[in-house]
Amino acid sequence: MSHIIIQGGGRLEGALAVQGAKNSVLPILAAAILHPGRTTLLGCPHLSDVEASIRILRHLGCKAEWKGEALEVDASSPSRWDIPDGLMREMRSSVVFLGAILARMGWAELSHPGGCELGPRPIDLHLSALRQLGAQLREESGCLRCTAQQMAGREIVLSMPSVGATENAMLAACGAEGETVLVNAAREPEITDLQEFLCGMGCRVRGAGSSTICVQGRQPTHDSVHTIMPDRIVAATYLAAVAAAGGEVELHRVSHGHLSTVTAALHAAGCRISGGEGQVVLRSEGRLRSIGAIRTAPYPGFPTDAQAILMAALLRAQGATVFVENIFENRYRHVDELCRMGADISVADRVAVVTGVQSLYGARVRCTDLRGGAALLVAGLTAQGETRIGDIFHIQRGYEDPVGDLRTLGAEIQME
Repeated sequence: MSHIIIQGGGRLEGALAVQGAKNSVLPILAAAILHPGRTTLLGCPHLSDVEASIRILRHLGCKAEWKGEALEVDASSPSRWDIPDGLMREMRSSVVFLGAILARMGWAELSHPGGCELGPRPIDLHLSALRQLGAQLREESGCLRCTAQQMAGREIVLSMPSVGATENAMLAACGAEGETVLVNAAREPEITDLQEFLCGMGCRVRGAGSSTICVQGRQPTHDSVHTIMPDRIVAATYLAAVAAAGGEVELHRVSHGHLSTVTAALHAAGCRISGGEGQVVLRSEGRLRSIGAIRTAPYPGFPTDAQAILMAALLRAQGATVFVENIFENRYRHVDELCRMGADISVADRVAVVTGVQSLYGARVRCTDLRGGAALLVAGLTAQGETRIGDIFHIQRGYEDPVGDLRTLGAEIQME
Protein backbone atom coordinates (compact mmCIF):
# COMPACT_ATOMS: atom_id res chain seq x y z
CA MET A 1 0.00 0.00 0.00
CA SER A 2 1.44 3.40 -1.00
CA HIS A 3 2.01 6.16 1.53
CA ILE A 4 2.86 9.84 1.34
CA ILE A 5 5.56 10.87 3.81
CA ILE A 6 6.04 14.51 4.80
CA GLN A 7 8.75 16.15 6.87
CA GLY A 8 6.88 19.24 7.98
CA GLY A 9 7.79 22.64 9.31
CA GLY A 10 9.38 24.25 6.25
CA ARG A 11 8.29 27.31 4.28
CA LEU A 12 6.83 26.90 0.81
CA GLU A 13 7.70 29.13 -2.13
CA GLY A 14 7.31 28.91 -5.88
CA ALA A 15 4.90 28.87 -8.80
CA LEU A 16 2.50 26.21 -10.05
CA ALA A 17 0.10 25.75 -12.95
CA VAL A 18 -3.20 24.27 -11.76
CA GLN A 19 -4.45 21.01 -13.31
CA GLY A 20 -7.76 20.57 -15.10
CA ALA A 21 -10.84 20.19 -12.92
CA LYS A 22 -11.96 16.71 -11.90
CA ASN A 23 -15.52 17.89 -11.32
CA SER A 24 -15.62 19.32 -14.83
CA VAL A 25 -14.00 16.57 -16.86
CA LEU A 26 -16.16 13.72 -15.50
CA PRO A 27 -19.54 15.06 -16.76
CA ILE A 28 -17.86 16.19 -19.98
CA LEU A 29 -16.61 12.63 -20.60
CA ALA A 30 -20.19 11.43 -20.12
CA ALA A 31 -21.41 14.17 -22.49
CA ALA A 32 -19.03 12.94 -25.21
CA ILE A 33 -21.42 10.00 -25.69
CA LEU A 34 -23.97 12.41 -27.20
CA HIS A 35 -21.90 12.99 -30.34
CA PRO A 36 -21.49 10.15 -32.89
CA GLY A 37 -17.96 11.17 -33.67
CA ARG A 38 -14.75 12.44 -32.13
CA THR A 39 -14.18 14.66 -29.11
CA THR A 40 -10.74 15.91 -28.04
CA LEU A 41 -10.19 17.14 -24.49
CA LEU A 42 -7.16 19.27 -23.61
CA GLY A 43 -5.93 19.92 -20.08
CA CYS A 44 -7.54 16.69 -18.90
CA PRO A 45 -5.99 15.57 -15.59
CA HIS A 46 -4.59 12.06 -15.16
CA LEU A 47 -6.72 10.87 -12.23
CA SER A 48 -8.08 7.52 -11.08
CA ASP A 49 -11.64 8.87 -11.53
CA VAL A 50 -10.82 9.86 -15.11
CA GLU A 51 -9.46 6.37 -15.77
CA ALA A 52 -12.67 4.91 -14.32
CA SER A 53 -14.69 7.07 -16.75
CA ILE A 54 -12.52 5.86 -19.62
CA ARG A 55 -13.24 2.25 -18.64
CA ILE A 56 -16.98 3.03 -18.64
CA LEU A 57 -16.74 4.58 -22.11
CA ARG A 58 -14.86 1.58 -23.45
CA HIS A 59 -17.36 -0.81 -21.90
CA LEU A 60 -20.12 1.08 -23.72
CA GLY A 61 -18.31 0.52 -27.01
CA CYS A 62 -16.68 3.92 -27.35
CA LYS A 63 -12.99 4.47 -28.02
CA ALA A 64 -11.06 6.56 -25.51
CA GLU A 65 -7.32 7.03 -25.86
CA TRP A 66 -4.65 9.37 -24.57
CA LYS A 67 -2.87 11.12 -27.45
CA GLY A 68 0.01 12.82 -25.67
CA GLU A 69 -1.60 15.21 -23.19
CA ALA A 70 -4.94 15.13 -25.01
CA LEU A 71 -7.72 12.64 -24.32
CA GLU A 72 -9.63 11.62 -27.46
CA VAL A 73 -13.07 10.01 -27.32
CA ASP A 74 -14.76 8.44 -30.35
CA ALA A 75 -18.42 7.64 -29.69
CA SER A 76 -19.29 6.80 -33.29
CA SER A 77 -20.79 3.41 -32.52
CA PRO A 78 -21.58 2.61 -28.87
CA SER A 79 -22.80 -0.97 -28.56
CA ARG A 80 -24.03 -1.18 -24.96
CA TRP A 81 -26.20 0.85 -22.59
CA ASP A 82 -25.32 -0.81 -19.27
CA ILE A 83 -22.66 0.04 -16.67
CA PRO A 84 -21.71 -3.00 -14.54
CA ASP A 85 -21.67 -2.84 -10.77
CA GLY A 86 -17.89 -2.96 -10.52
CA LEU A 87 -17.45 0.20 -12.61
CA MET A 88 -20.29 2.05 -10.88
CA ARG A 89 -18.78 1.41 -7.45
CA GLU A 90 -15.52 3.12 -8.37
CA MET A 91 -16.97 6.64 -8.24
CA ARG A 92 -20.26 8.26 -7.30
CA SER A 93 -20.21 10.70 -10.22
CA SER A 94 -20.58 7.73 -12.61
CA VAL A 95 -24.34 8.30 -12.27
CA VAL A 96 -23.96 11.30 -14.62
CA PHE A 97 -23.61 8.78 -17.47
CA LEU A 98 -27.29 7.94 -17.03
CA GLY A 99 -28.65 11.05 -18.76
CA ALA A 100 -26.17 10.84 -21.62
CA ILE A 101 -26.76 7.12 -22.27
CA LEU A 102 -30.53 7.63 -22.26
CA ALA A 103 -30.26 10.57 -24.67
CA ARG A 104 -28.06 8.63 -27.10
CA MET A 105 -29.32 5.04 -26.79
CA GLY A 106 -32.86 5.28 -25.41
CA TRP A 107 -32.00 2.65 -22.80
CA ALA A 108 -29.77 2.54 -19.72
CA GLU A 109 -29.03 0.08 -16.96
CA LEU A 110 -26.80 0.72 -13.96
CA SER A 111 -26.41 0.05 -10.25
CA HIS A 112 -26.19 2.66 -7.53
CA PRO A 113 -22.89 4.60 -7.61
CA GLY A 114 -19.90 4.41 -5.26
CA GLY A 115 -17.29 7.09 -4.42
CA CYS A 116 -16.49 8.86 -1.15
CA GLU A 117 -18.68 8.03 1.84
CA LEU A 118 -20.00 11.46 2.74
CA GLY A 119 -23.38 10.41 4.05
CA PRO A 120 -26.64 10.05 2.12
CA ARG A 121 -26.49 11.51 -1.38
CA PRO A 122 -29.70 10.15 -2.91
CA ILE A 123 -30.12 10.35 -6.65
CA ASP A 124 -33.84 11.04 -6.32
CA LEU A 125 -33.41 14.50 -7.90
CA HIS A 126 -31.67 12.95 -10.91
CA LEU A 127 -34.41 10.37 -11.39
CA SER A 128 -37.20 12.89 -10.93
CA ALA A 129 -35.77 15.13 -13.66
CA LEU A 130 -35.43 12.20 -16.06
CA ARG A 131 -38.97 11.02 -15.36
CA GLN A 132 -40.29 14.50 -16.11
CA LEU A 133 -38.57 14.34 -19.50
CA GLY A 134 -40.43 11.10 -20.23
CA ALA A 135 -38.01 8.41 -19.09
CA GLN A 136 -39.43 5.29 -17.47
CA LEU A 137 -37.36 3.99 -14.58
CA ARG A 138 -37.64 1.02 -12.27
CA GLU A 139 -35.37 -0.41 -9.58
CA GLU A 140 -34.78 -4.13 -9.26
CA SER A 141 -32.32 -5.70 -6.80
CA GLY A 142 -30.16 -2.59 -6.55
CA CYS A 143 -30.14 -2.08 -10.32
CA LEU A 144 -31.76 0.84 -12.14
CA ARG A 145 -33.37 0.03 -15.49
CA CYS A 146 -34.42 2.95 -17.69
CA THR A 147 -36.08 3.43 -21.05
CA ALA A 148 -36.58 6.71 -22.87
CA GLN A 149 -37.82 6.22 -26.41
CA GLN A 150 -39.52 9.63 -26.74
CA MET A 151 -38.30 12.22 -24.29
CA ALA A 152 -39.87 15.68 -24.58
CA GLY A 153 -38.62 18.98 -23.22
CA ARG A 154 -40.48 20.78 -20.45
CA GLU A 155 -39.90 22.96 -17.40
CA ILE A 156 -38.21 21.09 -14.56
CA VAL A 157 -37.95 22.70 -11.12
CA LEU A 158 -35.21 21.16 -8.96
CA SER A 159 -36.07 21.12 -5.26
CA MET A 160 -32.44 21.98 -4.52
CA PRO A 161 -29.59 23.13 -6.78
CA SER A 162 -27.87 19.75 -7.03
CA VAL A 163 -24.81 19.78 -9.29
CA GLY A 164 -25.20 16.16 -10.35
CA ALA A 165 -28.93 16.44 -11.02
CA THR A 166 -28.37 19.61 -13.06
CA GLU A 167 -25.72 17.86 -15.16
CA ASN A 168 -27.81 14.73 -15.69
CA ALA A 169 -30.86 16.78 -16.68
CA MET A 170 -28.80 18.89 -19.12
CA LEU A 171 -27.41 15.79 -20.86
CA ALA A 172 -30.75 14.01 -21.03
CA ALA A 173 -32.42 17.18 -22.33
CA CYS A 174 -30.00 17.22 -25.27
CA GLY A 175 -31.81 14.10 -26.48
CA ALA A 176 -35.34 15.35 -25.79
CA GLU A 177 -37.62 16.90 -28.38
CA GLY A 178 -38.10 20.65 -27.91
CA GLU A 179 -36.91 22.96 -25.15
CA THR A 180 -36.16 22.00 -21.56
CA VAL A 181 -35.98 24.72 -18.91
CA LEU A 182 -34.18 23.82 -15.66
CA VAL A 183 -35.23 26.04 -12.75
CA ASN A 184 -33.18 26.26 -9.52
CA ALA A 185 -30.22 24.77 -11.39
CA ALA A 186 -26.77 24.57 -9.81
CA ARG A 187 -24.58 27.58 -10.63
CA GLU A 188 -21.13 26.05 -10.17
CA PRO A 189 -18.39 26.97 -12.68
CA GLU A 190 -18.21 23.31 -13.72
CA ILE A 191 -21.79 23.61 -15.01
CA THR A 192 -20.69 26.53 -17.18
CA ASP A 193 -17.77 24.46 -18.49
CA LEU A 194 -20.19 21.66 -19.39
CA GLN A 195 -22.38 24.14 -21.25
CA GLU A 196 -19.37 25.46 -23.18
CA PHE A 197 -18.42 21.91 -24.14
CA LEU A 198 -21.96 21.08 -25.29
CA CYS A 199 -22.24 24.28 -27.31
CA GLY A 200 -18.81 23.63 -28.81
CA MET A 201 -20.08 20.41 -30.40
CA GLY A 202 -23.33 21.91 -31.67
CA CYS A 203 -25.83 21.61 -28.83
CA ARG A 204 -27.94 24.65 -27.94
CA VAL A 205 -27.64 25.39 -24.22
CA ARG A 206 -27.77 28.74 -22.45
CA GLY A 207 -28.05 30.12 -18.93
CA ALA A 208 -25.32 28.17 -17.11
CA GLY A 209 -23.98 30.20 -14.23
CA SER A 210 -27.50 31.38 -13.44
CA SER A 211 -30.30 29.44 -11.75
CA THR A 212 -32.18 28.87 -15.03
CA ILE A 213 -30.71 26.78 -17.85
CA CYS A 214 -32.40 26.26 -21.23
CA VAL A 215 -31.61 23.29 -23.49
CA GLN A 216 -32.91 22.96 -27.04
CA GLY A 217 -32.85 19.23 -27.72
CA ARG A 218 -32.00 17.07 -30.71
CA GLN A 219 -29.51 19.41 -32.36
CA PRO A 220 -26.95 18.13 -34.90
CA THR A 221 -23.49 17.73 -33.39
CA HIS A 222 -19.96 17.77 -34.79
CA ASP A 223 -16.40 16.92 -33.77
CA SER A 224 -14.94 19.35 -31.27
CA VAL A 225 -11.92 20.29 -29.16
CA HIS A 226 -12.39 21.55 -25.61
CA THR A 227 -9.99 22.68 -22.87
CA ILE A 228 -11.00 21.65 -19.35
CA MET A 229 -11.29 24.51 -16.85
CA PRO A 230 -8.76 24.71 -13.98
CA ASP A 231 -9.56 22.88 -10.75
CA ARG A 232 -10.59 25.46 -8.15
CA ILE A 233 -10.37 22.95 -5.27
CA VAL A 234 -6.82 21.91 -6.17
CA ALA A 235 -5.96 25.63 -6.32
CA ALA A 236 -7.59 26.13 -2.91
CA THR A 237 -5.53 23.24 -1.53
CA TYR A 238 -2.20 24.76 -2.54
CA LEU A 239 -3.24 28.21 -1.30
CA ALA A 240 -4.23 26.68 2.05
CA ALA A 241 -0.96 24.73 2.25
CA VAL A 242 1.16 27.85 1.82
CA ALA A 243 -1.09 29.82 4.16
CA ALA A 244 -0.54 27.22 6.88
CA ALA A 245 3.17 26.55 6.33
CA GLY A 246 4.16 30.13 5.54
CA GLY A 247 5.74 31.43 2.37
CA GLU A 248 4.57 32.60 -1.03
CA VAL A 249 2.94 30.86 -3.98
CA GLU A 250 1.99 32.05 -7.44
CA LEU A 251 -0.72 29.97 -9.06
CA HIS A 252 -1.22 30.09 -12.81
CA ARG A 253 -4.16 28.86 -14.88
CA VAL A 254 -6.71 29.79 -12.22
CA SER A 255 -9.84 31.90 -12.11
CA HIS A 256 -9.75 34.45 -9.29
CA GLY A 257 -13.55 34.67 -9.33
CA HIS A 258 -14.00 30.92 -8.82
CA LEU A 259 -11.84 31.15 -5.67
CA SER A 260 -13.35 34.29 -4.17
CA THR A 261 -14.84 32.75 -1.01
CA VAL A 262 -11.66 30.77 -0.30
CA THR A 263 -9.32 33.70 -0.86
CA ALA A 264 -11.59 35.94 1.23
CA ALA A 265 -11.30 33.47 4.13
CA LEU A 266 -7.51 33.23 3.80
CA HIS A 267 -7.26 37.03 3.61
CA ALA A 268 -9.33 37.28 6.81
CA ALA A 269 -6.89 34.81 8.40
CA GLY A 270 -4.00 37.17 7.70
CA CYS A 271 -2.70 36.24 4.24
CA ARG A 272 -1.86 38.80 1.56
CA ILE A 273 -3.54 37.93 -1.72
CA SER A 274 -3.21 39.53 -5.14
CA GLY A 275 -3.55 38.44 -8.73
CA GLY A 276 -4.36 39.25 -12.31
CA GLU A 277 -5.82 37.44 -15.30
CA GLY A 278 -5.47 33.69 -14.71
CA GLN A 279 -3.21 34.16 -11.68
CA VAL A 280 -3.40 34.28 -7.88
CA VAL A 281 -0.52 35.15 -5.54
CA LEU A 282 -0.67 34.37 -1.81
CA ARG A 283 1.86 35.39 0.83
CA SER A 284 1.69 34.18 4.42
CA GLU A 285 3.91 35.42 7.27
CA GLY A 286 3.57 34.49 10.91
CA ARG A 287 0.75 32.70 12.66
CA LEU A 288 -2.71 32.84 11.09
CA ARG A 289 -5.71 34.13 13.02
CA SER A 290 -9.17 32.60 13.42
CA ILE A 291 -11.92 33.89 11.14
CA GLY A 292 -15.20 33.42 12.98
CA ALA A 293 -17.54 31.14 11.04
CA ILE A 294 -17.33 29.26 7.73
CA ARG A 295 -20.63 27.97 6.36
CA THR A 296 -20.59 25.74 3.30
CA ALA A 297 -23.19 26.48 0.65
CA PRO A 298 -23.91 25.90 -3.05
CA TYR A 299 -21.92 28.14 -5.39
CA PRO A 300 -21.26 31.05 -5.12
CA GLY A 301 -21.07 30.21 -1.40
CA PHE A 302 -18.11 28.57 0.32
CA PRO A 303 -17.50 25.17 -1.33
CA THR A 304 -18.00 22.06 0.76
CA ASP A 305 -15.02 20.52 -1.05
CA ALA A 306 -12.75 23.18 0.52
CA GLN A 307 -14.09 22.83 4.07
CA ALA A 308 -11.61 20.19 5.28
CA ILE A 309 -8.75 21.95 3.49
CA LEU A 310 -9.37 25.32 5.15
CA MET A 311 -9.90 23.58 8.49
CA ALA A 312 -6.42 22.05 8.21
CA ALA A 313 -4.93 25.46 7.40
CA LEU A 314 -6.42 26.97 10.58
CA LEU A 315 -5.37 24.26 13.05
CA ARG A 316 -2.60 26.51 14.43
CA ALA A 317 -4.47 29.82 14.07
CA GLN A 318 -4.91 32.15 17.02
CA GLY A 319 -8.42 31.75 18.44
CA ALA A 320 -11.33 29.54 17.37
CA THR A 321 -13.07 29.09 14.01
CA VAL A 322 -16.53 27.56 13.63
CA PHE A 323 -17.33 25.40 10.59
CA VAL A 324 -20.93 24.66 9.63
CA GLU A 325 -21.32 21.92 7.00
CA ASN A 326 -24.62 22.52 5.19
CA ILE A 327 -24.15 20.21 2.18
CA PHE A 328 -23.15 16.72 3.38
CA GLU A 329 -24.00 15.01 6.65
CA ASN A 330 -20.80 13.03 7.09
CA ARG A 331 -18.05 15.41 6.07
CA TYR A 332 -16.05 15.55 9.31
CA ARG A 333 -14.52 12.09 9.02
CA HIS A 334 -11.09 13.69 8.70
CA VAL A 335 -11.34 15.27 12.16
CA ASP A 336 -10.17 12.20 14.09
CA GLU A 337 -7.08 11.97 11.89
CA LEU A 338 -6.25 15.65 12.38
CA CYS A 339 -6.66 15.22 16.14
CA ARG A 340 -4.03 12.46 16.03
CA MET A 341 -1.64 15.22 14.96
CA GLY A 342 -2.51 17.38 17.97
CA ALA A 343 -5.42 19.41 16.58
CA ASP A 344 -8.14 20.67 18.93
CA ILE A 345 -11.47 20.10 17.19
CA SER A 346 -14.89 19.43 18.67
CA VAL A 347 -17.81 18.26 16.53
CA ALA A 348 -21.54 18.32 17.19
CA ASP A 349 -23.78 17.26 14.31
CA ARG A 350 -22.99 19.63 11.40
CA VAL A 351 -20.85 22.04 13.44
CA ALA A 352 -17.11 21.76 14.11
CA VAL A 353 -15.17 24.17 16.32
CA VAL A 354 -11.43 24.43 15.65
CA THR A 355 -9.38 25.98 18.46
CA GLY A 356 -5.89 26.81 17.31
CA VAL A 357 -2.97 25.03 18.95
CA GLN A 358 0.64 26.16 19.24
CA SER A 359 2.03 23.17 17.35
CA LEU A 360 1.03 20.10 15.36
CA TYR A 361 3.05 16.89 15.45
CA GLY A 362 3.71 14.35 12.73
CA ALA A 363 1.81 11.08 13.05
CA ARG A 364 0.62 8.03 11.16
CA VAL A 365 -2.74 8.96 9.66
CA ARG A 366 -4.98 7.71 6.87
CA CYS A 367 -7.21 9.35 4.29
CA THR A 368 -10.92 8.93 4.92
CA ASP A 369 -12.03 10.53 1.64
CA LEU A 370 -10.65 12.72 -1.15
CA ARG A 371 -10.78 16.16 0.49
CA GLY A 372 -10.02 14.75 3.93
CA GLY A 373 -6.83 13.35 2.40
CA ALA A 374 -5.95 16.79 1.04
CA ALA A 375 -6.47 18.20 4.55
CA LEU A 376 -3.89 15.75 5.88
CA LEU A 377 -1.40 17.00 3.27
CA VAL A 378 -1.96 20.59 4.45
CA ALA A 379 -1.65 19.63 8.13
CA GLY A 380 1.44 17.50 7.53
CA LEU A 381 3.26 20.38 5.88
CA THR A 382 2.93 22.52 9.00
CA ALA A 383 3.47 19.75 11.61
CA GLN A 384 6.73 19.12 13.41
CA GLY A 385 8.39 15.85 12.41
CA GLU A 386 7.24 13.13 10.06
CA THR A 387 3.66 12.59 8.92
CA ARG A 388 2.89 9.32 7.17
CA ILE A 389 -0.39 9.31 5.23
CA GLY A 390 -2.02 6.00 4.25
CA ASP A 391 -4.95 5.11 1.95
CA ILE A 392 -3.76 7.73 -0.52
CA PHE A 393 -5.90 6.26 -3.31
CA HIS A 394 -8.49 8.75 -2.11
CA ILE A 395 -6.13 11.65 -2.93
CA GLN A 396 -5.33 10.15 -6.32
CA ARG A 397 -9.00 10.43 -7.29
CA GLY A 398 -8.68 14.21 -7.52
CA TYR A 399 -5.02 15.30 -7.47
CA GLU A 400 -2.82 14.56 -10.45
CA ASP A 401 0.60 14.96 -8.83
CA PRO A 402 0.38 16.48 -5.34
CA VAL A 403 3.79 15.18 -4.32
CA GLY A 404 5.49 16.70 -7.37
CA ASP A 405 3.59 19.97 -7.03
CA LEU A 406 4.45 20.38 -3.35
CA ARG A 407 8.10 19.47 -4.01
CA THR A 408 8.15 22.29 -6.56
CA LEU A 409 7.21 24.60 -3.69
CA GLY A 410 10.05 23.23 -1.54
CA ALA A 411 8.21 20.69 0.58
CA GLU A 412 10.04 17.63 1.90
CA ILE A 413 7.57 15.07 0.66
CA GLN A 414 7.76 11.69 -1.02
CA MET A 415 5.66 8.68 -1.93
CA GLU A 416 6.66 5.14 -1.09
